[in-house]
Amino acid sequence: MNFAVLVFPGSNCDIDMYKAVEDVLQQPVDYVWHTSTDLSAYDAILVPGGFSYGDYLRCGAIARFAPVMSEVRKAAEQGKFVLGVCNGFQILTEAGLLPGALIRNKSLKFRCHPVDLTVENANTAFTNAYAQGETVRIPIAHGEGNFYCDDETLAKLKANNQIVFRYAGENPNGSVDNIAGICNERGNVVGMMPHPERAVSKLLGSEDGARMFKSVLNAFASKAQTGAGSGAGAR
Repeated sequence: MNFAVLVFPGSNCDIDMYKAVEDVLQQPVDYVWHTSTDLSAYDAILVPGGFSYGDYLRCGAIARFAPVMSEVRKAAEQGKFVLGVCNGFQILTEAGLLPGALIRNKSLKFRCHPVDLTVENANTAFTNAYAQGETVRIPIAHGEGNFYCDDETLAKLKANNQIVFRYAGENPNGSVDNIAGICNERGNVVGMMPHPERAVSKLLGSEDGARMFKSVLNAFASKAQTGAGSGAGAR
């Protein structure tokens, strides 16, 4: 299975993401620059955190126009696996690959610490190694992680089982309905504010994020066996 870790000007979690794939999965992984116009060699595209183009306009608002994003959209439509973390989540919403938006934390303060999450959907390509309803501990590091959507969109997210993670206990940023991560209807595109790539070893304080990477390997193997094009783990 081949992984691409996208790199935008200002990305600062790309190395963490690369090392998570390398250490947890021992699968081929490449850094792919934002000007790339071909992702056909990759089975999974990881959009890391950081400050793409400095986020001078709005988080992810400039990155959505990068040449590589046309290829990410194409990959998602083909059923390939796409994960956006923190700024990557913001980019996916700005690009229309996921609904909603990420706005300033309600406290107007940057939050950087571990949080508890409830696994609300264990049937996506990135969560099939978890148990439904399980609590996991994964760190956050963001100033604009407040997920917002209107009531109609929230109702659709609930009806289609697209809420993947919720904050358990304190809501650190004011996200609507305690949402920490969502997916598309197909289940092959996931966006989340917490950083699973920073929770893949006991040395980092938690191993709970490692199963997100193991999940996508499971989904890829399942897809290869069935020849299915859905991209989902078990939706």
